[in-house]
Amino acid sequence: MDNGSLFFTYVFCALLVLTLVVRTVLASRQTRYVARHRDAVPAAFAATIGLDAHQKAAAYTLARLRFGLLESSWETVLLLGWTLLGGLHLLNQTLLTWLGLGLLQQLALLGAFGLIGTVLNLPFSAWNTFRLEARFGFNRITPALWWADLVKGLLVGALIGLPMAALVLWLMGAAGPRWWLWAWAVWMGFNLVLMVIYPTLIAPLFNRFQPLDDEAIKTRVSALMQRCGFAAQGLFVMDGSRRSAHANAYFTGFGAAKRVVFFDTLLQQLSPPEIDAVLAHELGHYRRRHIAQRMVLMAAVSLIGFALLGWLSQQAWFYTGLGVQPALDAPNDALALLLFLLFVPLPAYFLSPLMAQLSRRHEFEADAYAATQTNGQDLASALLKLYKDNASTLTPDPVYARFYYSHPPAHERIGRLQGASA
Repeated sequence: MDNGSLFFTYVFCALLVLTLVVRTVLASRQTRYVARHRDAVPAAFAATIGLDAHQKAAAYTLARLRFGLLESSWETVLLLGWTLLGGLHLLNQTLLTWLGLGLLQQLALLGAFGLIGTVLNLPFSAWNTFRLEARFGFNRITPALWWADLVKGLLVGALIGLPMAALVLWLMGAAGPRWWLWAWAVWMGFNLVLMVIYPTLIAPLFNRFQPLDDEAIKTRVSALMQRCGFAAQGLFVMDGSRRSAHANAYFTGFGAAKRVVFFDTLLQQLSPPEIDAVLAHELGHYRRRHIAQRMVLMAAVSLIGFALLGWLSQQAWFYTGLGVQPALDAPNDALALLLFLLFVPLPAYFLSPLMAQLSRRHEFEADAYAATQTNGQDLASALLKLYKDNASTLTPDPVYARFYYSHPPAHERIGRLQGASA
């Protein structure tokens, strides 16, 4: 191994260890903080949240933290297995022996890597669904439906992902030194098309979507959308209760294909004014151009990512430093893609606080917009119900929340709403 490869191996190992240390320290802080506050409901919520619900949220949070640490440890083992311990190199060499050189072998490498990774993570997915979520009363999915979702997900991923991967691999070999710029343009176009077709072609494969038939709610929601200047293709109710007791509402689609989707669990838990307030919050994301901002940010980050991949794919130390011997007489494009996807999450992890901070700011802005279009107290009441029903802790560790939370902690968010209403 040359000096460049050895140095990159050291960088990889240092990032891996640092990531594990930060994850463990943050999880330990969250564990201690939640456990320390589990026996008393915060004064601001004492009138609306009972001690039993507060303690359930603490127990759920602690269980998820323990599970998360176990899962991240397993992911670290897999990462080392794929890279420095030679798993990806062995898989590549095996497929070269079976299929020879060419695009078919590279697509097979991508497909086999994805399938093996899915299988290796199945025990954690099953445990999370059928043990952890079930223990706290959230799981409603049957094993048959769980397996059906898994198979459909793999098929949809193959039907959509493999042609896209084939196009990117072809560009890497045929478009010259600036292939990454063309690949980025194709990637962005693919994402825009996916936003259009997802609501009508992909999402119905996994859930049932029925038009909202509650005339009273439909009238209120339609009036709110008209008042906010928002047009959607329709209002739909999704059978989220088939899989989970968690509740949500969201917009999906792009342009004329936009849809408003309510989980059936949300409609069961909230009053009509609270539903209005939650929808107004989602509308706030559109009115404050958060969706457009996130798309621009995604475009910029992906452009940097493709440019970085274009450079790294030409460096021999990038392959050998991660435990893979590149072919000297054949393209290594699929190997470069996979190694990039394995390595980049390590440095990207330390950007999490910046992305979380941006997301929290957007949530505050959407809350403020909702308070101008509906009653801020209704949104606060809806959020409290959702915190309670989803067993979200009201007492997160401040440092942990700043690092990870995409939504503001309950006391900050509801405190602002109540202050605005007052």
